[in-house]
Amino acid sequence: MRGGTQANVAGKTFASILHRNMLLCASATALTVAAVPAYAQDTETVVVSAAAGAVGSIVGQIARIKGARVVGVAGGPDKCRHVIADFGFDDCVDRHDPQFATRLAQACPNGVDIYFESVGGAVFDAVLPVLNIGARVPVCGNIAHYNGSTGAAGPDRLPKVISTILQKRLCFQGVVILDHYGERFEVFRRDMTEWVDKGVLRLQEERVVGLENAPEAFVGLLRGKNLGKVVVQVSGE
Repeated sequence: MRGGTQANVAGKTFASILHRNMLLCASATALTVAAVPAYAQDTETVVVSAAAGAVGSIVGQIARIKGARVVGVAGGPDKCRHVIADFGFDDCVDRHDPQFATRLAQACPNGVDIYFESVGGAVFDAVLPVLNIGARVPVCGNIAHYNGSTGAAGPDRLPKVISTILQKRLCFQGVVILDHYGERFEVFRRDMTEWVDKGVLRLQEERVVGLENAPEAFVGLLRGKNLGKVVVQVSGE
């Protein structure tokens, strides 16, 4: 049995979520974006991959709170509508669109100052040419390549990537929550609780009931079927 729950979560509920699922909670994972120099500044353009997912949706909302213009990337028109209507992104581009790279460039007429990377693949290829000089790229994941057993077909892309990093003076930084959890979490929890209480940030959860349904939920997660955080409920408590 699968079901989804979406709400503006009250502070008390938010605190209990953090208490029960401290290392699993999407909002705790999104702490990584606050741990690097890529934290959004006013007037900057931020592109967020996997924008309808647990981490991307919160990263984008935090960037909006900080005053940035935020463009999401999601899989399908329904997800893109959801990202704009429910998460407050300024725009969202469907990665399945045959003209995806063109659409992304059009959505970012002033270029991209920050790209929150968790996908790789064709999304990274489309973002790379529109990164501004000095752009920052926090790398949270590389999901397009998790199951890859061989190199990508076609010419070697690495020289182009390295040349772009050099010419545009780009800053890439891997972000792992364990590096910053103890130092930054209390401030992050304070800010998140305030934002959720005021209704300026939304948390979304899709709950799957029963451990026997966990494999199906995991496959659906990798196929991009979920919106927000996927949680497997193994008991009635």
